[in-house]
Amino acid sequence: MEYKNIKIAIIGLGYVGLPLAIEFSGKYNVIGYDVNKNRIKDLNQNYDKNYDVLTSKILKANKLKFTNDINFLKNCNVYIITVPTPIFRNKKPNLNLIKRACKTISKFINKNDVVILESTVYPGVTEEVIAPLIENNSNLKFNKDFFLGYSPERINPNDKRNNITNIIKLTSGSNRMTTNFVDKLYKSIIKAGTQKVSSIKVAEAAKVIENAQRDINIAFMNELVFIFDKLNLDTSEVLKAASTKWNFLNFTPGLVGGHCIGVDPYYLSYKSKLHGYSPLIINAGRKINDNFAKFIANKAIKEMKKVKNISTFKFLIMGLSFKENCNDFRNSKSIELFKILQKRGIKTDCFDPLVNSKELKLNVGINLISKLKKNYYDCIIISVKHKNFKKMGEKKIRQSLNNNGKLFDVKNLFKFEPFNINI
Repeated sequence: MEYKNIKIAIIGLGYVGLPLAIEFSGKYNVIGYDVNKNRIKDLNQNYDKNYDVLTSKILKANKLKFTNDINFLKNCNVYIITVPTPIFRNKKPNLNLIKRACKTISKFINKNDVVILESTVYPGVTEEVIAPLIENNSNLKFNKDFFLGYSPERINPNDKRNNITNIIKLTSGSNRMTTNFVDKLYKSIIKAGTQKVSSIKVAEAAKVIENAQRDINIAFMNELVFIFDKLNLDTSEVLKAASTKWNFLNFTPGLVGGHCIGVDPYYLSYKSKLHGYSPLIINAGRKINDNFAKFIANKAIKEMKKVKNISTFKFLIMGLSFKENCNDFRNSKSIELFKILQKRGIKTDCFDPLVNSKELKLNVGINLISKLKKNYYDCIIISVKHKNFKKMGEKKIRQSLNNNGKLFDVKNLFKFEPFNINI
C-alpha cells in the first residue's frame, strides 16, 4: 500500500473511536462509522454526548465523515475496529461486536488492505478470530491478500491530560511489512511516539495486563478495608502512613466497574483456563472487587440499624457513573449498590448531575433526582468522586441529612476514612 493514498475507516465511535477519527482526519480522509443512528446524528451536529471531544475539534475535522451507511466503507483501505468488548453473564468474553464489525468490513475489503484492532482482547483474538472471519466472508487470504495489525487503545475517558496523542502507542502487525506500516501510520498522529512489539499476541497481552494489574492493586486496597474494618483501624491513615515510603504504590479503595478494569481481567483468565491454568491472583482480585458494593451496603445498613429501624431508612447514593467526572454508567457498581439496597427494602434515591437521566431510566430503570432534598436522608453514600460534589462542599451535602443522619464518603472526597460513619 502506498502511504500517501490511505483512506481510513474507523468502526465504532465511542470513547476510543471518536478521538482517533478526529486525530487521523488531520492527516488523512476518514470515515467514522457507527451503527448507532443517534450517535451519528449527534456527531453530524458537532456534539459529543460523552464530552470527550470539543465541538470546535469536530468542526475542524474537514476530512472526516460520520455515517451509519456501510456503503461509505467501500473505498477505504485501512479499517480500524474500536468496538466494545464486554463479557457475558457467565464472565466469559463476548466478542460479538468484533465479529459483527469483521463481517461488515469483509463486504468491502480489497487486496492489500489492512485491518487494525484497537479493542481490548485476550492474546490470539486478532489472528485466531478476526483473520478466519474475514477469510470466510471474503475471497481473500490472510497475510497474502489482506493484513492485520493490533494497536491497543489507552484512552482514559474524560482525562484531558492523558489524551490520545500524548500516550505512547503500542504497534504490531501480522508480518514485518504490516508492523512497519501500522507503526508509521500511528506515529504520524501520536506526539508521544510509538513502540513496536514483536508480534500481535505480545501487544494483545500487554494491553490486557495493564487493566488486570490495576484491578489487582485496587482489590488489595479493598481487602485492606475489609481487614481494617474488623480491626477498627482508620484505613486512610494506614495508607497515608505507608505511602511515606518511596516505593509504596498509592492506590485507593473503591468500586471497580466500567467496561475496562472491571471486565478485561476476565479475558485473560478465560484464555489462561483454555491452556490449563486457572489464575489465582487475577480471579481473587475480581472476586474481591465484585463483592465490594455488597460490603458497602452491609456496612451502611449495620451502622444505621444502631439508630433506626430498617423499614424507615431513606438512603441517597451520590454518583451513578462508573468513574469520576464521567457520564458513562455502563457496568457501574454504584448501580449494583442501588439494586442491593433496593432488594433489602430500603428507599433509595440517586443523584448524579453528569449522567443522562433519560438514558439511565431507559437502560437500567433508575430515576435520578434533579436536586438534593434538605433534612431528609438517614444515610448518604458518596460512591463516585465527581468534581461537582467537591464543589458542592461537605456542608451543603450534610444539609440533606436528617438529625440522626450519617455520611459514607466511599472515595474519601472530603478526606474521611472510607466506610467510617461521619456524623
